[in-house]
Amino acid sequence: MKYYLGAYAASPNHIGWEPELETAFYNELKALPDIKGLEHPFWGALHQHDDNWFLANIQPDWDYVFTCIPGIMNALGQNPVFGLASDDEAGRQAAVDFMQQACAAIGKLNTHLGRAAVTAIQIQTAPARHKAASSKAALQASLETMLQWDWHGARIVIEHCDAYVDSHTPSKGFLALGDELEVLTQLNTQLRAEQQLGMVINWGRSVFETRRVEGAVEHIQAAQAAGVLSGLMFSGVSDQDSEYGAWRDSHQPPQQSALVQHGEPGSWMTEQAMHNCLAACDSPDTLLVLGAKIGIRPHSAAIAQRIGIVRDTLAIMDRYFSRYFNR
Repeated sequence: MKYYLGAYAASPNHIGWEPELETAFYNELKALPDIKGLEHPFWGALHQHDDNWFLANIQPDWDYVFTCIPGIMNALGQNPVFGLASDDEAGRQAAVDFMQQACAAIGKLNTHLGRAAVTAIQIQTAPARHKAASSKAALQASLETMLQWDWHGARIVIEHCDAYVDSHTPSKGFLALGDELEVLTQLNTQLRAEQQLGMVINWGRSVFETRRVEGAVEHIQAAQAAGVLSGLMFSGVSDQDSEYGAWRDSHQPPQQSALVQHGEPGSWMTEQAMHNCLAACDSPDTLLVLGAKIGIRPHSAAIAQRIGIVRDTLAIMDRYFSRYFNR
């Protein structure tokens, strides 16, 4: 099996931009045999710092899944009503315009590679509901506009982020999973097969929302029951106040164990928890998006340590597929 990697979270360029350092990191990524491609962050341009550097350093046969969460969070810091689900029309339109820029970036990458290399684009249902009003109707209106564009072969999928709940301060605080699923299923009844919208579950964000490891499985089951489960990304979280922070969406590695040398002791994302999520999927080997996004602490960690954590995380998924799918 091969997986998508949210490599930007593991980058040694946590602050600032040193292209030589990033090149060394990418060269190590290219040597990993089980990377299908990158979950690539969209900030408003193809690459946050340098489109030409990115195009010159990527592996030609990698595939890509764009994620819009970095650019969305940046925009929310300046404009709290920004978002595809915003009831503020100017804020909603600003988010639609941002997505049109993402569409253009996908076209640029595909043109450079000479193929439809971008499998999907993950969108998120901002704004934060404790700071601005949002609704299913606004999200549906945004998606109806986006579906009129040529996405160059990329499928539009919602990545569920932690929804706003009364019990604790949110990280994202976006729409509830049930609201997102309702919009997706309603629109899918009107769409051709190649346009079908999907849902990606992020392990850490579902556990952050529910405060229960089982919450990730429940979200997978709900998306699957609605017929829209398209992906699963593993990114950890914990209640312990480590360098990653307690209850922070900091992409913790899996829990350290005899099999996971490069892990985080306090992480809730154990190997068994990851395997339980894969087992909850009817066909995990056929998911459009499957992979991991792992942050690294300390920020000064060497590239070798970063690659070790990535390798151990992907090996957890390999052990599942070797055991149950003979792969």
